[in-house]
Amino acid sequence: MADGAGQTGVPLVAAAHGSRDPRAAATVEALLDEVRRTRPGLPVRTAYLDHSAPTLARALHGLEEAVVLPLLLTEAYHSRVDLPAAINEARARDPRLRLHYGATLGPHPLLTAALERRLAEAGIPPGDPDTAVVLVSAGSSDARANAVIAEMARDWSRRPGPDAGAAHLPSTGPGRLGERGWWAVTAAYASAADPTPEQAVALLRRAGAPRVAVAPYLLAPGYFADKIRRTTLQAGADVVADVLGPAPEPARVLLERYEAALRSPADVAAS
Repeated sequence: MADGAGQTGVPLVAAAHGSRDPRAAATVEALLDEVRRTRPGLPVRTAYLDHSAPTLARALHGLEEAVVLPLLLTEAYHSRVDLPAAINEARARDPRLRLHYGATLGPHPLLTAALERRLAEAGIPPGDPDTAVVLVSAGSSDARANAVIAEMARDWSRRPGPDAGAAHLPSTGPGRLGERGWWAVTAAYASAADPTPEQAVALLRRAGAPRVAVAPYLLAPGYFADKIRRTTLQAGADVVADVLGPAPEPARVLLERYEAALRSPADVAAS
């Protein structure tokens, strides 16, 4: 959807990774349409770091000021290197351009809520003590990004379910007593790190998990989502939830990141 008359506010430019799979770009556009419905009148543009158009420089063309938000779930190479490089390129083309740079979408409690939404849509009630969850991210060569996913799994395992106080076996490692919640929550990585999703499923099966559900921590469908579904079902997973997609929660997080970035000073390249 193009910017049009009657729109107000500093434009939001969401920078996604990009993919050769057309489903990914369609999902990004659907998510940004959700943002537009939530905040009517806010100019919203899309940019891609690779594989898709427009580039960030093209998306920023003609603007005097913008908020650039990485449509990425963790701080890693793309947000620390690729996107700043694209921003510097855009500034070099137009030194008068004033840019506010926001944080990545995750981690955020609303994204955990979105994961639970997708699991519930797949038939798994939130905090089910008979279900072990494998939280699967794309994985990164940056150990700090993988550590964030591991911490998300630990936090998620400690969230009480609707029957708080019941005896069960939650935690990031099965077989430990604690507050009511999932049987376990384990982090896994589709690339660059261990355990792989299928390894995590197999470990939970051997540990005696009554049911294993896989929660892809991915924004859009594509190669990783397809591979995760195939390999974890083969490894014995009972349920594989859908990707986050254009749910209300990621849209709310994006607007929260927009407001936070807008409150920070805009960097102005030297003229």
